[in-house]
Amino acid sequence: MNQAVCRTALTLAALLASTAALAETQAVTPYADIRYRLELVDQDGLAEQAAASTLRVRAGVKTAEWHGLSAVVEGEAIAVLGETSYNDTVNGKTAYPVVADPSDISLNQAYLRWRPKAELELVGGRQAVNFDNQRWIGSVGWRQNDQTLDAVRVTAKPARGASLDYLYAWRVNRVFGPDSPQGIWRDTDIHGVRAAYAIKDVGTLSAYGYWLEVPSQPSSSSRTVGVRMAGELPVGGEGTFLYAVEYARQHDHGANPRRFALDYWLVEPGVKIGPASLKAGYERLEGNGTVGLQTPLATLHAFNGWADKFLSTPASGLRDFYLDAAYKVPGKGPLAGLTLRAVWHEYGSTTGGIAYGREWNALASYPLGKRFTLTAKLARYEADGFATDTTKLWFQIETKL
Repeated sequence: MNQAVCRTALTLAALLASTAALAETQAVTPYADIRYRLELVDQDGLAEQAAASTLRVRAGVKTAEWHGLSAVVEGEAIAVLGETSYNDTVNGKTAYPVVADPSDISLNQAYLRWRPKAELELVGGRQAVNFDNQRWIGSVGWRQNDQTLDAVRVTAKPARGASLDYLYAWRVNRVFGPDSPQGIWRDTDIHGVRAAYAIKDVGTLSAYGYWLEVPSQPSSSSRTVGVRMAGELPVGGEGTFLYAVEYARQHDHGANPRRFALDYWLVEPGVKIGPASLKAGYERLEGNGTVGLQTPLATLHAFNGWADKFLSTPASGLRDFYLDAAYKVPGKGPLAGLTLRAVWHEYGSTTGGIAYGREWNALASYPLGKRFTLTAKLARYEADGFATDTTKLWFQIETKL
């Protein structure tokens, strides 16, 4: 057993022991999330294939509410099991493909919540923040290390179905960990405003504005204003029409050395019949040949293919046409709860007529009892005019206590 595994085991034992002791006071609720993952990557142009065997242990406590006050404290440990046969972005193993899961022990979340009444909530401290579908701000839950913000967030619900959010963040704790030059964005000046209204039997209309000033990464500084409408409409029987439509406009901001004004579009219709669903989508992140529209605080793995070829939008922009089919086995049989999903993407530029490539994604997820979930995922990217052919395969087991 290597030192990283020992540290993880000791950290887990300490966290569970402390949370169990606190639970006896009935003032707190302990919780834990343990995830093992094997990620395999074969990428053309690199001499080696990656094999990342990692264990993520996350445990914390939630306090009971007292005069509207409550708190969450959460620790996290990530260990590499076996050889580090991958580029974790900080170990210098550049002959291997990147798997952005470096070993780490950290304070993942620590925040205080004040809810003086049901219609108002203030949260201050290190926290995971997810807005809408996480296209602009998300916690990147797929990676072993979350993306969290040191921030203050205010949420108000002035009327039934309506909500207002304001966010100010002075630090971004990114998935790469504190040892990476890009792992922490300090002294940021990030403001976010979001207003949403749920229209009965129609969907949720939201409008937002995000102002990002990142001194350590000026090219990520931008201001974005947009509007989104998404919902589900019954169409008779077991049928449901699914839809999402979104538009945003992004400009340079703060110390960004480039000047630009770029558009974002999303159109995603779909249908759900019983346990099956099918969606078609068109997402467009504009580029002008010099710079592309960027979403650096997004949960990027959830967009534009699981091979993660477009974590940064190319200067010529990105056009993504996709089909997404899913099926969840219903009932109480041995396969009940099994989820199957397949996604196909066709990528191109928004300027210059470049065909980037195409990608297939597949997923199977199966619950083992009430606490364990098995997941297998596949991504196959076939390059034309962007990046190189890449195949990724994941096997994962996770339990939540």
